[in-house]
Amino acid sequence: MKTPRVILLLTAVALVASCCVPKARVATDYPMFWTWMDYRPGVNFDSLCVVMASSGIDGVMLNAPTPDHYREAIPIALKHGIEVYAWLWTMNLEHDRETVVAQHPEWLDVNRLGESLVDVPAYVGYYKFMTPALDEVREYVRAKVKAYCEVEGLNGIAIDYHRLVDVILPTTLWPKYGIVQDKEYPQWDYGYHPAMIEKFKALHGYDPREQQDPSTDELWLQFRCDQVTEVANMIADEVHKHGKVMAASPFPTPAMSRKMVRQDWGKWNLDIVFPMVYHNFYTKDVSFISDCTIDNVAQKNPKTVLYCGMTATNGPEMFAQMDAALDNGAQGIAIFTVGGLRDAAVREQFKQYADAKRAERLEGKITDTADPSKLERDPFKKPTIMAKIDQSIATLTGVPQVSLGEFQLIESYGATRHYRVEEQNSKRQFDVTFYLYGDLLSGWDVSVSDL
Repeated sequence: MKTPRVILLLTAVALVASCCVPKARVATDYPMFWTWMDYRPGVNFDSLCVVMASSGIDGVMLNAPTPDHYREAIPIALKHGIEVYAWLWTMNLEHDRETVVAQHPEWLDVNRLGESLVDVPAYVGYYKFMTPALDEVREYVRAKVKAYCEVEGLNGIAIDYHRLVDVILPTTLWPKYGIVQDKEYPQWDYGYHPAMIEKFKALHGYDPREQQDPSTDELWLQFRCDQVTEVANMIADEVHKHGKVMAASPFPTPAMSRKMVRQDWGKWNLDIVFPMVYHNFYTKDVSFISDCTIDNVAQKNPKTVLYCGMTATNGPEMFAQMDAALDNGAQGIAIFTVGGLRDAAVREQFKQYADAKRAERLEGKITDTADPSKLERDPFKKPTIMAKIDQSIATLTGVPQVSLGEFQLIESYGATRHYRVEEQNSKRQFDVTFYLYGDLLSGWDVSVSDL
């Protein structure tokens, strides 16, 4: 039999332990409608909060240069009923970019050709991604996050650019850079920093660069993803230690982002997630949003509340986009950005929509479940996509009503499916290519065949 003193001691220990266990959060604990926003010194932030609040936005992921700028912004946002999260870039340098590059060029990542981002830019000049394999980089990121976590009144941390350089850009961006990324090419394939190679060799006993095509090595791919995940979960530990909410803005689905940017975010210890399901970057069809959201319900960390990030559209499609997410398992919406709702009438409609959906969520009418049977992976069974292809061919031929023959599969490799089809009125041949990253239709293209 336990003595009274032992019983009291055990009771005290149990009470202390229970206080240390974080309360399980549910969707209704968080704002439902969000936006990303930059904060610049001297900006009239009160007027921006008026726009957000009058549009139905109750959460903002704010990117400010220093912790002190959040201390300025938070009281203003709270006055308007808006929660503030620090929108922080992690693996890609931001406000202190030039200083860090000058002081620690050895931190920057390297591609398969052996080119460092210090010397050879990837796509844009501000892509200065650090390697997650170095302890010094991890400590730099942890210390940065800690400084922001110490801001009183800040609700959480939302990490962004927590990945490697895009080995595959969204298809609609290819023309902007004059590239085609139908497969992985070495100049855009990063994660080959010497520290990453050495860690992999120590664990698996070989150098991935010695293979004929390292892009086919699933072990090497997963290792790089896991290095990014380790840093994400280190950040989560720091955020949770300060009693803040851990969030992230990753690529559309874990399976897509794993292939496109080495970001396996279904394994991250997130409280909430805002996948950037920017349909206009991919298929330009709203079905992309519903497809990704359904897939994310299955792929995300079960403890993570799922949102859907989307581009703001100044018209009716905005509401079709949000329906596609909220009807398929998302618990809220983040738009990039509220400034895209340019017309007062659209902002008012957005406010009415947001208020109605918040009420539905409180009533349990918006659920975190999805029907996998509604996800259509076969491009040919997507009528809106096939209609867009018809329209593209009509534009190329000048034929107002096209009549297409049978699609012939010409080539298939990786995520690429290349078909040829004849427009029967003009007798012209067209190449139709589908891209299925993460086993979802993530892009398509139509061109006149060379034949």
